[in-house]
Amino acid sequence: MFEGFEKRRVATTGAEINLRLGGQGPPLLLLHGYPQTHVMWHKIAPALAERFTVVAADLRGYGDSSKPPGGESHENYSKRAMARDQVEVMAALGFERFAVVGHDRGARVTHRMVLDHPDRVEKAAVLDICPTKAMYERTDMAFATAYYHWFFLIQPYDLPERMIGADPDFYIEHKAGAWGRVPGSITPEAMAEYKRCFRDPAVVHASCEDYRAAAGIDLEHDAADLDKKIACPLLVLWGAKGVVGRTYDVLEVWRERAHEVSGRALDCGHYLAEEAPEDTLAALMSFL
Repeated sequence: MFEGFEKRRVATTGAEINLRLGGQGPPLLLLHGYPQTHVMWHKIAPALAERFTVVAADLRGYGDSSKPPGGESHENYSKRAMARDQVEVMAALGFERFAVVGHDRGARVTHRMVLDHPDRVEKAAVLDICPTKAMYERTDMAFATAYYHWFFLIQPYDLPERMIGADPDFYIEHKAGAWGRVPGSITPEAMAEYKRCFRDPAVVHASCEDYRAAAGIDLEHDAADLDKKIACPLLVLWGAKGVVGRTYDVLEVWRERAHEVSGRALDCGHYLAEEAPEDTLAALMSFL
């Protein structure tokens, strides 16, 4: 995976970020989702690298990036802190302005990034999410059943950590099966990486801190910025067979948050870049 890409590790204000760097052309940052790592981009990153300088990074707390303490209010896993990491990474690599594509948690980091750092982001794409605040506010039984992990992972330390840590391999396999709709789309090599990382109790804890922040300090930040709209062009993609597509009018929700929104559903579940790599790549290439 990632043949021809260089491994890098970049120190930021609050973390050390692990990444892969490859290709030539305008800079493009790729941010992964839960419970994955930068490896989730392995099917499309080589093709993107033919046109762009691709930076596929692990979010703080995930993969081989560092796992700082969460802080009293989980502020070190706020999307503000996680977005700042990635802006600093891109600056350290020499990129003051760039495009960004985020999936799942990475898309929530992307949403905060375009609000906090509008001068840094030329274009943004978010994959298979609606804004965190909107999803919490519209929670019903169907959503809570499908996204039970939103409410499980925010429980106080160390209940979810102990339960996941009892059998992390099973947990990862269950998540892949529950959210994916294309059997075999997560390759054995990628699955091995996700399992390797989740066997580390520090990753399990950090990922819980990420969700705890989302249910607390992130909502405070979002509420304070309700009058802000995303200034750059925004592409929204989602899985037609996934929860987000079934539950929301995705484009309508994002048009409440951004000036210029385009996008569509792809014929897959949650893991767009792994389940529908050709369609995901085509949509991103056209937009970028």
